[in-house]
Amino acid sequence: MAPTLRPRRSALYLPGNNARALDKGRALPADALIFDLEDAVGPDAKAESRARVCEAISTGSYQPREIVLRINGLDTEWHDADLAAAATSGADGVLVPKVERGPQVQVLAAALDALGAPASLRLWVMIETPGAFLRVEEIASASDRLAVLVIGTNDLVNELHALHVPGRATVVPALSLAVLGARAAGKVILDGVFNAIKDEDGFRAEAQQGREMGFDGKTLIHPSQIGPANEVFGPSQAELDHARKVISAYEEALAAGTSVITVDGRMIESLHVRDAQRIVALADRIAELESAS
Repeated sequence: MAPTLRPRRSALYLPGNNARALDKGRALPADALIFDLEDAVGPDAKAESRARVCEAISTGSYQPREIVLRINGLDTEWHDADLAAAATSGADGVLVPKVERGPQVQVLAAALDALGAPASLRLWVMIETPGAFLRVEEIASASDRLAVLVIGTNDLVNELHALHVPGRATVVPALSLAVLGARAAGKVILDGVFNAIKDEDGFRAEAQQGREMGFDGKTLIHPSQIGPANEVFGPSQAELDHARKVISAYEEALAAGTSVITVDGRMIESLHVRDAQRIVALADRIAELESAS
């Protein structure tokens, strides 16, 4: 299953029981919208919210945003109906919470196949328990249908009996382990949410930390966080200019038949060229999707 290049700088949770939020999502500049049937919806509203969300997705009016349906967990009474609905909803992805082992991913992928889900429906899973963080590579490698890992920092802090602190020192080792596992399997990984909606400086600091650690983007709980997330996780103009300079120098070296490449006094290796090509391709894809909005 060949991966499709998609920016996932910002992934905004939308409560599945809030019709106003679902309607507003059509105009928001998030790269991905996660329609939430889990934490945001009480037990008595699960079935009604599932129907509302699937109806909204079926309109196709959220394009070109990536549409993901977060369903209820494997051990809940709503899981099977949620997964069946997601399989034929027209969503781009289905996000399953509290996945802890590779075999669970395989069960989910097999169930989606049996339900007739198209290959384009990608599996997303949440990494949010100590056991999951210790098995990230196993989880990420379990199925080609699995495309994205999403960190659940609130659940992790809770299960560790830790504290939420600026800089996230209490969970940095776990976050780094998750990035390592995702990269080893060649999968996308998104950082967890920032809870203080009105603290833009705090959000930016945490987003920048996530970017520096290697996350591809950040999950969000409020539309005000979209712009800063897109800025932090998107290639800056300086990064893009440097990437193009690296690619140009590489092409000139190839034409001249030399293997020695320098840019701004620094030696350039093939790994730098690959990263430069990735940055330019991502920037081009972002521009393409923004022009289609």
